[in-house]
Amino acid sequence: MIRALIVDDEQHAREELQVLLEATDAFEIVGSCSNALEAIRVINRDQPQVIFLDIDMPVLSGFELLSMLEKEQMPQVVFVTAYDEFALKAFEEQAVDYLLKPVDPERLNKTVEKLQQVGASTLPAHYRTAELKRIPCIGASRVKLINPGSVEFVRSDVSGIHLITDDGEFFTELTLKTLEQRTNLVRCHKQYLVNPEKIDEILLLEGGLAEIHTGSGRQLPVSRRYMKLLKETFEL
Repeated sequence: MIRALIVDDEQHAREELQVLLEATDAFEIVGSCSNALEAIRVINRDQPQVIFLDIDMPVLSGFELLSMLEKEQMPQVVFVTAYDEFALKAFEEQAVDYLLKPVDPERLNKTVEKLQQVGASTLPAHYRTAELKRIPCIGASRVKLINPGSVEFVRSDVSGIHLITDDGEFFTELTLKTLEQRTNLVRCHKQYLVNPEKIDEILLLEGGLAEIHTGSGRQLPVSRRYMKLLKETFEL
């Protein structure tokens, strides 16, 4: 059975596709999500082998969703949309297949064959790792889109991943690893990323440790493990 996730902002479309997928006896449906942020959470947690992904969704498109995943977490992708104008773009993203709504059961069977041929149990490593231009953060009944350049630092704790900016603190579903891979933020500690442009000084401590002082006066730890990376960033 192929572990599958459905992502579409229309509930009827999700339900209809789930019925079709279950009828093939080839899939175990691990989730059904109405937006990209919800999908990121499920992908990071449940690691589906394939996602059936709508392209044209509000706030964050299907293409933007893919740019926000860790390479190691990237499932196979089948785009599902009502607009065939997206076909070329979809295959530029190296999707396994592309389905038009309403999904035809016979056409879906061909998709199943393709997934079985490529081996859906193997996560692909060929997706482009585009730079993130916006970081989605969850607020009270809203999604705040943060420019990475405005981030001072990012910290991880038991409650999740938090972006600290001049405008306040924001929570995101993206992982530290994704932010490190897709932005100019630099790792300085296993629980911290820092924006090099926001660093005021680096205080060297005993034992190969250090402490970052940001322009706003905040202090961040630098572990021995990431001291070399920090020096390379500033060509020290």
